[in-house]
Amino acid sequence: MTAQPSLGKAFRSIGKDLLTVGDLPRTAIAALLRQASVLKALRRRRVVHQPLAGLTLGLLFEKPSTRTRVSFEAGMSQLGGQSLFLSTADIQLCRGESIADTARVLSRYLDALVVRTYDHGIVDEWAQHAAIPVINGLTDLHHPCQALSDLLTIQERRGRLKGLKLAYVGDGNNVANSLIEAGVRMGMAIAAACPKGYEPDLRTVDLAREEADKTGGSIHMTDNPLVAVKEADVIYTDVWISMGREREQSRRIKTFAPYQVNERLLKAARPDVLVMHCLPAHRGQEITASVLDGPHSVVLDQAENRLHMQKAILVALLKERRRQDARN
Repeated sequence: MTAQPSLGKAFRSIGKDLLTVGDLPRTAIAALLRQASVLKALRRRRVVHQPLAGLTLGLLFEKPSTRTRVSFEAGMSQLGGQSLFLSTADIQLCRGESIADTARVLSRYLDALVVRTYDHGIVDEWAQHAAIPVINGLTDLHHPCQALSDLLTIQERRGRLKGLKLAYVGDGNNVANSLIEAGVRMGMAIAAACPKGYEPDLRTVDLAREEADKTGGSIHMTDNPLVAVKEADVIYTDVWISMGREREQSRRIKTFAPYQVNERLLKAARPDVLVMHCLPAHRGQEITASVLDGPHSVVLDQAENRLHMQKAILVALLKERRRQDARN
């Protein structure tokens, strides 16, 4: 049985690439959420849906990955396409070939490219020179695919996004930046509790505050976790030591100790609060085992929804590209 659910006109506003949530209008985010829900339902019913048959996705990773790599590879396969994993150590980039030349060549072989790297400027450079859609699979500054799939999880559990409060506790990293962008665009109240010197990106916060004035969302920054989680519908945390920060381990563990998500912190939030973590997690550091594995945790739903949101992103970008190719 083959199903071909409609994408709707809203997908035409997603643009060529997905580099940050801040690039997406609210209508495009809402359309991605709807499409991800449709694709999830089809997957649960074992309905074959292959709108991307004959297309190839490249995955160019400088950082290790579990959820991003597997969800994109499995998702592309389920949509009828195929994927090709490219380690930067195995292609000519490692011998000095420029991103511009590599991007132009890969654009002749592939239909889309996921880039997972360190400096956000690198993924911008790929998008600038590639003729095909480029998806940010993670940079040090942004993690848009994670934040979008997190919105899907919250919407499934609460039936809405607008008016809900999400408290982010811990390191103001790439996940925090993208959650702020995503949540504010959908009218959520975001409270971020981070130690001084570890706050989210200031420019991202400033732009999100401007967006909040339009959507009814809000942003509150504090260094007090108990203040942030008061009346929170969602408590979100992430690792204290992101990839590339390993040399800071001892200092970060000491600095972030008061920011652990534990039973005491949960009691300051709403009784039905959801606990989220993008994984991998370190039990006993940023979150206790009893909370991560407890009844408030939705971390496995989060992980699963990476698959469905990744599929929605691929369909949106690649079907739009096919429409443009047909017009040309």
